[in-house]
Amino acid sequence: MAAAGTTGLILTGGGARAAYQVGVLSALARLRREAGVAAGNLFPIITGTSAGAINAAALACACDDFDAAIDRIARVWCEFRAEQVYRADSLGVIRTGANWLTMMSIGWVIARWRKARPRSLLDNEPLSRLLDELVPFDRLPALMRDGHLSALAVSASSYTSGLHVTFFDASGPIVPWTRSQRLAVRTPMSKAHLLASAAIPFVFPAVTLQLDGQPEYFGDGSMRQVAPISPAVHLGADRIVVIGAGRMHEPPGRRVSADGYPSIAQIAGHALSNIFLDALSADVERLTRINRTIALLPREARSQTHLRPIDVLVIAPSQRLDDLASQHLDSLPRPVRALLRGVGVSGRGVDARGAALASYLLFEAPYTRTLMALGEADTLSRRDEVESFFGWSRPSALRPCALSASPRAEAVAT
Repeated sequence: MAAAGTTGLILTGGGARAAYQVGVLSALARLRREAGVAAGNLFPIITGTSAGAINAAALACACDDFDAAIDRIARVWCEFRAEQVYRADSLGVIRTGANWLTMMSIGWVIARWRKARPRSLLDNEPLSRLLDELVPFDRLPALMRDGHLSALAVSASSYTSGLHVTFFDASGPIVPWTRSQRLAVRTPMSKAHLLASAAIPFVFPAVTLQLDGQPEYFGDGSMRQVAPISPAVHLGADRIVVIGAGRMHEPPGRRVSADGYPSIAQIAGHALSNIFLDALSADVERLTRINRTIALLPREARSQTHLRPIDVLVIAPSQRLDDLASQHLDSLPRPVRALLRGVGVSGRGVDARGAALASYLLFEAPYTRTLMALGEADTLSRRDEVESFFGWSRPSALRPCALSASPRAEAVAT
């Protein structure tokens, strides 16, 4: 059982949408500075999935200087270009995306030729080089030994066995957990784990990882992730900050985005939203119900259960990231725009089609900066809740004339 106040961080998946997380983290660092809290790592336990795993690992590997780590990650996202993540030149797109679409249409004719079988829509080989610069895994053992970090976990999904696997490393003894169709594996963390966790289905190729001494092909960790909060709890967190990459709740009323039969891009965007967003909402609701149930138990009954209340703060976008992406479709490199037009991504703004799919691939500065600004603004707008969660007190000179009472963490999660 964790010591009181062990705070975990959960960064969810979402491709380019993960820029929002960086804005939130920047705002948290700012609020701590304004509260005059001593420097140090805010999150002894850090877990991530998909693009969130990359942010999580980059933060964990530099957590001895939290503010500097956030600034470094923010600089990358502020200047992002798609070519840093996947081949966006004409030749690269033809070798993967165009070939993939050809196989989808006339694959029955050429399937016998193995060379004509692309593994994914895009080639993310450039991401491997970026990770070498952004995530210095060689620093992790010392950071754990010196007490800056308790645990780092990254989740991926096996195409080979169908299992959802959380790979983790920790400074202390942690018993790996096993649940239905999901398990945890203790192992030194590596770049391959990040590439596997961030391998968006169909878009990026699967990655080979060892599981029980056997090679298995792994893809995006958001697939089959029915309990995204679980790894942080198993690793000992009893206070958790969850940063999402999509709206947790849509406003009331039906939203009709297009007329006619849906394009491949619309269907793919809907499927990715289901993979990346729905499990988090369900798990937060489940955790809230457990917290309320535990609160109803007598003290003696609480001592006889392995359940414990988890204080949780969820920060998620206040705007639809699909809509923001629709304003920046022309930021994508021309070959990528041409490829996406082939599956139904077109238009701009209110006339855009397929923006949901594009929102995961828009690793371009105009879009990522917009998401970072939104993340920072959303966090600062909830300053009172954040300060209450962390127990920070602003100097009197920074306080407004009247402060409203902050809701309990359980209310934040609903």
